[in-house]
Amino acid sequence: MSKITIDYQAEGDIFDIQRFSLNDGPGIRTIVFLKGCPLSCWWCSNPESQRRRPVVMYNAADCVRCRRCESACQRHAVTFMDDGRRHFDYQACTGNGDCAAVCPTGALVMKGRSIRVGELIEILKKDRSTFRHSGGGVTLSGGDPLMQPDFAGELLKACKAQGWNTAIETEGCAETETYLRLVPYIDTILMDIKHMDPEKHRLFTGVSNELILNNARRVSAFAPLTIRVPVIPKFNESEEEIRAIAEFAASLGKVRYVHLLPYHSLGENKYRMMGIEYKMNRLSAKSLSNKELEKYRPIVEQAGVSCRIGDES
Repeated sequence: MSKITIDYQAEGDIFDIQRFSLNDGPGIRTIVFLKGCPLSCWWCSNPESQRRRPVVMYNAADCVRCRRCESACQRHAVTFMDDGRRHFDYQACTGNGDCAAVCPTGALVMKGRSIRVGELIEILKKDRSTFRHSGGGVTLSGGDPLMQPDFAGELLKACKAQGWNTAIETEGCAETETYLRLVPYIDTILMDIKHMDPEKHRLFTGVSNELILNNARRVSAFAPLTIRVPVIPKFNESEEEIRAIAEFAASLGKVRYVHLLPYHSLGENKYRMMGIEYKMNRLSAKSLSNKELEKYRPIVEQAGVSCRIGDES
């Protein structure tokens, strides 16, 4: 077997690192959130992940209107009106962070930075004893980590070289060849299947589900999947729609379980901070509880696959 080469200088864009996670693969895990996503789901709790470039988020409540950001921005994306109100042109913003760097109150927050594989591995090494004792490891999430396939691939290889368990959380919308190329370096694949109807999927996420379903079929032939289903009011919150997803999961043959995740609106404030609409408000959707999803457990199990709900271990 040929020796695996790893490019520790490979560079990618991330927006967060979350430690001590219990629901994103086996054991205690550290999650690395990569920027970029092909979907724009109405309920997305990380809208800052959708753009590949860094984004600036603005919390108006913390702004003291000192106007330092206006002076720092060379693109004139930040202006103040005569009445003191601040206007932010998100289209003009390049995300270079000049405005956030001079903000004295933290009203401006940068989400996203470039990092090399080697630098990231050194950060992750801080948790290696936790990985060893808990059977955990590193999970790549996003966005969708496979929107940066070369960086994700080198990072996965580097994690395996450390002896760490690896997992990815994916929307299933990358090129099929990307999945097949990276499967040897992934221990756990968590793939979202949100709906079986391509048009309804397109309406609520911006893309059809055809590539996603095809990827699930192809990838399951090489590696077991966990199918994740965010249960969303007025989108897929019905017995018929959950049954259709469960039956599809059962048809794949190599599915560990279907994981039902209750809708919540915890990311709504991020939309205000980015100056974009939180579309779920159009539906007057209310958050769901784990208890409310229990009615779907027998439906999933009758289809022939195991079911997890919420934060069950």
